[in-house]
Amino acid sequence: MLMLTLVFAGEIVFLLPFHTTRFFRPTMLEAFELTNTQLGDFFAAYGVLAMIAYFPGGALADRFSARSLLTASLITTSAGGLYMATFPGPVGLALLFAYWGITTILLFWAALIRATREWGGHDEQGRAFGILEGGRGLVAALLASGGVMLLAMFMPDNLDQLNNEERKAAFRTVIYFYSFVTLAAAAMTWLVIPPVKHIGDSTIALLRNSLAVLGRPLVWAQAGVIICAYCAYKGFDNYSLYAVQVLGMNEVDAASLTAYGTYVRPVAAIAAGFVADRWAAGKTVGTAFVLMVLAYSALATSMPAGAGIFIIYGNLFVSVVAIFMLRGVYFALLEENEVPPYLTGAVAGTVSFIGYTPEIFFGPITGRILDANPGAVGHQNYFLFLAVVAAIGVVVVAWLLTLQKNRMATRWPDVTGRANQDI
Repeated sequence: MLMLTLVFAGEIVFLLPFHTTRFFRPTMLEAFELTNTQLGDFFAAYGVLAMIAYFPGGALADRFSARSLLTASLITTSAGGLYMATFPGPVGLALLFAYWGITTILLFWAALIRATREWGGHDEQGRAFGILEGGRGLVAALLASGGVMLLAMFMPDNLDQLNNEERKAAFRTVIYFYSFVTLAAAAMTWLVIPPVKHIGDSTIALLRNSLAVLGRPLVWAQAGVIICAYCAYKGFDNYSLYAVQVLGMNEVDAASLTAYGTYVRPVAAIAAGFVADRWAAGKTVGTAFVLMVLAYSALATSMPAGAGIFIIYGNLFVSVVAIFMLRGVYFALLEENEVPPYLTGAVAGTVSFIGYTPEIFFGPITGRILDANPGAVGHQNYFLFLAVVAAIGVVVVAWLLTLQKNRMATRWPDVTGRANQDI
């Protein structure tokens, strides 16, 4: 029941800031009268606050109960949905996304990673993080399908004559639905997760841990993996827009296509987790990046005419599989990198602080790529950008595997009075 709760809460907390823009991007852009560039800048506001929150979030996870941290995060995130349903202007949306950058990260992320690592034990980290990501994927798919059903239910039958007031009314039901589910998840975390505190070190000592691990090459290598993997994951956010602008779908069908793609997530993530335990997390990550280079390169050069449509659908599927393989195992690298348990929060907070910087730059860059050449050309340039990022990921994984063979690289600092661990 504990892992089920972590899985449920781990996805629910991101419904409002991410699902609304991932599955319903064309609808959101029209309802709020936004450009891709503006929406990208809102994500930059989220990313700046989230990045600032990762360091203290790691310290909080090593000091306070996951129960309290996760519950507070879910309640405050849900409250933001009520404001979103009023359809604020650009300034209000920028402030809202910045607010969510704090509520979803400061109190939540490192606590979730720590609780999952402890549940997985020493020998089944791939399984633990694969189940976390795969379970989150199943939750995301089910709730996305529910959101699409609500959107379709409140949309008029003739979408060709849809006006923006009708679009807003339909999208508002999705926002309220996600807000209610987030609040329900808060109640679940409070009732199920035990109120157990972790290490009793002072907050200053815990922040010192984060600064100490910054000098470790393995931390930077894992962070580099997450940067490239997270760019790919953020790339999935534009698939519904691609479906409308290039494949010619309507808003409901495009949202449905993206929701169907999310059903790949539990299978790919859990399978990758089991493979990582039996092979190696680093090698599994490297394989996923190679698949992404091939898929994005094909999408960057294909058009939906003749056999091209089959190439597009096939490589969209391959890219989704690779994205969720990465999501399923890149935190299993904590164990493969031999991170001591007492540094879990510090390392998770640090690699997240560095690794999730795409929250700041990815949206503004890709929004401008798409707006510079609206339509098919803009999306081809977008996939080319993703292919380059995935290729960088291959190089970073090669560096990571080299470091793992170096005994000095896996020797972690003694920052808490414990014996230095040369594991």
